[in-house]
Amino acid sequence: MTSSVRSIPKPLSKLPFDPEFTPGAVNAVKVCLRIQPEERVCVITDEATTEIAASIVAELEKNGSPYHAWVLEEHASRPLVDMPREILEDLDQSQVSIFAVQAQTNELRSRIQMTDVVNRRKIRHAHMVNINRQIMMEGMRADFQRVDRLSQKIVNMVRKASRIRATTAAGTDLTADLNPNYKWLKTSGIISPEKWGNLPGGEIFTTPGEVNGTFVIDGVVGDYLCAKFGDLEHNPLTIRMRGNRLTEAHSENGELESDFWKYTHTDANSDRVGEFAIGTNIDLKHVIGQILQDEKYPGIHIAFGNPYGAHTGADWDSTTHIDVVGRRFNIWVDDQQIMQDGKFLVEA
Repeated sequence: MTSSVRSIPKPLSKLPFDPEFTPGAVNAVKVCLRIQPEERVCVITDEATTEIAASIVAELEKNGSPYHAWVLEEHASRPLVDMPREILEDLDQSQVSIFAVQAQTNELRSRIQMTDVVNRRKIRHAHMVNINRQIMMEGMRADFQRVDRLSQKIVNMVRKASRIRATTAAGTDLTADLNPNYKWLKTSGIISPEKWGNLPGGEIFTTPGEVNGTFVIDGVVGDYLCAKFGDLEHNPLTIRMRGNRLTEAHSENGELESDFWKYTHTDANSDRVGEFAIGTNIDLKHVIGQILQDEKYPGIHIAFGNPYGAHTGADWDSTTHIDVVGRRFNIWVDDQQIMQDGKFLVEA
């Protein structure tokens, strides 16, 4: 009779990784998070992302920072119902955190449990959901100091504005009336304790007062639908909004139309525009079909659902959040045009 013994996983510090990941890992540790040697770091990854996480851990070790690395599948089954308690407890004791995983269906609740701790403890948190080789080679190699300078210029403009209009040759024509009681946030890749950020970074966002009009989504849709449908350039989803609510969604891809409509009708506010954003990562030259990077692509993106009210000041909530991205925008902030055919008219 034989017995099987489960092998003990190697720690991330012992795993080999492609040295091409190193520039992006250095950017994450040194530039974006500015991790100090004495700061405690919580690294959360999964089996599919261990090579990228290993490249980041290597930089933490060079930095001399104490860290604890967690691989989700070693502590819970996927898709996650809840973030494992031991991970949340470690996160609660950390000054910096890095979340590098591949999203699975219906895991948003567990991610919100994690970011609730991040928000309460004001942890500098890098959110790297669906990070992959291409993003490490492109978006994570951006000049984030330059992206931050542009982001600051644009956010200074929109904070004084009452309206933003956006159009595209593909048929987008929408207007966002801004609520002066809602804050604009800058998540340029330089992460502060005030607001955790996605990496790669490069956007400014708020909760809009009201969005009306048409958005031709010829970029990508977010959450787990992104992996399913990818780049929508040749098969877009056209949506219409009235009074800040989604009223129509049409696509020749009936499954995309159906899945998106179902997602945006999960709860009472899933069809409500919770985020209005401008991508500012000018080192990105094309949409790649991955929401983590593509929402930073220069242009407008919006999200239905959760408005990140702890940061924007919005007084409503939702259990869902799904971004939609388009291409080649013209953008006006009040009467001043700041983008033409996808190119900023403002210098970084």
